[in-house]
Amino acid sequence: MKEKGFWEGAQAAVPTALGYVSIGLACGIIGAPYVTPVEMGLMSLFVYAGSAQFAMLALIAVQAPVAAIAMTVFLINLRLFLLSLHASTYFRHTSLWHNIGMSSLLTDETYGVLMGELVHRDKVNPMWMHGNNLNSYLVWFVGTVFGTALGGLLPNPEVIGLDFALVGMFIGIFASQFQIMQKRIPLRNLFIILGVVALSFFILLTVVSQSLAVLFATLLGCTMGVILDGQ
Repeated sequence: MKEKGFWEGAQAAVPTALGYVSIGLACGIIGAPYVTPVEMGLMSLFVYAGSAQFAMLALIAVQAPVAAIAMTVFLINLRLFLLSLHASTYFRHTSLWHNIGMSSLLTDETYGVLMGELVHRDKVNPMWMHGNNLNSYLVWFVGTVFGTALGGLLPNPEVIGLDFALVGMFIGIFASQFQIMQKRIPLRNLFIILGVVALSFFILLTVVSQSLAVLFATLLGCTMGVILDGQ
């Protein structure tokens, strides 16, 4: 089977990119009262994380300290470290620079596209992954900048309630990924992993912050997945 290259990867990311248009516009419109299009563009280039950028805008709105904003973004984005570690296992024979480039632009959505591709193929060309990542990256940048410019024309963009758009997108991602995982993982194991994550999250909420609860619950879920995979 012929290996797919950069442009095939970019094509595979089109559904994700279309989703990024709407989410990026929503993020930009919400951020318009607090940041300029240039500032939003720099945020999208260097932070590049929908959930973290929505959180940043909420913290900027209440004039939170820079240290609090930085720590919040760090905790929210820690899950991407886990996703990058897992994705790198499929590129063991790829150069370090390729792996750094792929991991730097990896998101929940491009990771999902990669997992979907691996259902049909045992090996993915790193150039395919670069196409997948870069298409989404550029669309997110343009969407957020345009959304900020558009939001500047609206009198009260925060009352529209567009901040729920990201939640809706994550629900859609989870639903599609669950269908993909059903083909590769026994249904019983999936429910055990999800149960561990849910139960540990609610227990951890009583002793740590929400961000840390999400992180530790994810780690426990990954650990359970490794244990079940080894059985």
